[in-house]
Amino acid sequence: MHEEIQNTIETLNSGGLILYPTDTVWGIGCDATNPEAIKKVYELKKRDDSKALICLVSDLRMLQKYVYEIPDAAYDIIELASKPTTIIYDRPINVAKNLVAADDTLAIRVASDEFCQKLIRQFKRPIVSTSANISGLPTPQHFSQISDEILKGVDYVVNLHREKTNSKPSSIIKIGNDAVVKVIRK
Repeated sequence: MHEEIQNTIETLNSGGLILYPTDTVWGIGCDATNPEAIKKVYELKKRDDSKALICLVSDLRMLQKYVYEIPDAAYDIIELASKPTTIIYDRPINVAKNLVAADDTLAIRVASDEFCQKLIRQFKRPIVSTSANISGLPTPQHFSQISDEILKGVDYVVNLHREKTNSKPSSIIKIGNDAVVKVIRK
């Protein structure tokens, strides 16, 4: 795992795209602070850049560096969630502007698997995490279902957990600074 993390960090530092196993499905990722890398993700997925992307952080301490104010309810949801849960926060900070939605929000998940936590902790910045498919096509449940277009479009493919069948994307919950909680995806 150490070598895979080092190779992945080299790719991220150079502005490249990675294909990697997450705590949900296989993801396309990049440095969440690099606007050029984020632009490449949208181009690879053929996704309209008005549709926001998710990013992953390693822990709560990192989350606090990228959200101006974290609502108290978010801490409870993160602690009590029984499956990977992405939260949409108001007023993200210190990330690329083209990662932030038009309403000044950003979807962020605290990674729950060992590889992603170690990768992000060593990279010291959040990484983008979007499903490894062309926009509008089904999300691959297994590495073998990832299209050649995606495989050829990234700069590095992590050589871990390729046999694992992934279940579903994360739950998505929006928590406004006004304490209003809305479930976007169960």
